[in-house]
Amino acid sequence: MLYPLRFQPVFRQYIWGGRRLGEVLNKPIGDGDDFAESWEVVDHGEDQSVVAHGPLAGKTLHEVAAEHAQELFGQHAPQKQFPLLFKLLDCNRNLSVQVHPNDEQGARLDPPDLGKTEAWVILDARPGSQVYAGLKSGIDAATLKRETDAGRVEHCLHSFQPAAGDCIFIPAGTVHALGEGLLVAEIQQASDTTFRLFDWNRVGADGQSRPLHVNQSLAVIDYERGPVSPQATDVVRTTDSAKTERLVECDKFVLERTTFSGPITIGGDDRFHIVCLLSGEVAVANDPSGEALSKGQTVLLPATSKPTLTPSAGEAVLLDAYLP
Repeated sequence: MLYPLRFQPVFRQYIWGGRRLGEVLNKPIGDGDDFAESWEVVDHGEDQSVVAHGPLAGKTLHEVAAEHAQELFGQHAPQKQFPLLFKLLDCNRNLSVQVHPNDEQGARLDPPDLGKTEAWVILDARPGSQVYAGLKSGIDAATLKRETDAGRVEHCLHSFQPAAGDCIFIPAGTVHALGEGLLVAEIQQASDTTFRLFDWNRVGADGQSRPLHVNQSLAVIDYERGPVSPQATDVVRTTDSAKTERLVECDKFVLERTTFSGPITIGGDDRFHIVCLLSGEVAVANDPSGEALSKGQTVLLPATSKPTLTPSAGEAVLLDAYLP
């Protein structure tokens, strides 16, 4: 049987990154002040999570998904690729204003790709940090095109100051950007297709602007989406020592947050679970690493597993993402 899988993080360095992936989430980043993303669970072409411990150490997630499909996916087997991508982001500067296609639009790309519906959980927000999510009420395609041509895209965007713990749901077609000062956990479809509408008129170290994809962006935006606010959450399970909130439930994934002070079990429902610890320290039964799961670390629980997670002391908080 497959066991709880931990992977080597895949780092991405971009103009908007910083150092907090290492300083706050204890990621083994190298030198440099532009570490933007830690891809914790990914199976997307050459971008691959590699198993870090146990008999499958050195295997890519794509290889595990192909060779152990039933054990990994359960009721969702088989899959052409692992369908979700989980990452952590350090937004030291504003990200570009962007939009992602849906599955139908992504299938028409060359090469074809999945669409990209995603959700963010704010782990930390410096004072004044902004989330840009959706268009302001009354902004239609013609208005956005006019403001884009004039370099005034930000005037069309709905924005707000988020708080740590907020969850923001971004279906494909939603214009969005994470703002400076945010530390974020993100679950998304396993796609890397991004159309950049606006990049705050900045240039890179080479003095050049990053490429924009204005026409592609305008073609896939959902103009009926309107302003986006943090999700209203529902408590779906509770005991004396644990509370689970449903943050997002859509056709691409379910995202929950569990706060617990005693042992809990995750799984047993014939589907995989991506678990990321947000605070505390937790022992995961049958984990061959022999190490406690600590803040910012992620483990993939196969469909055939139902491990007990035990906090070492005090309270722990985790995110749990899975297929509906």
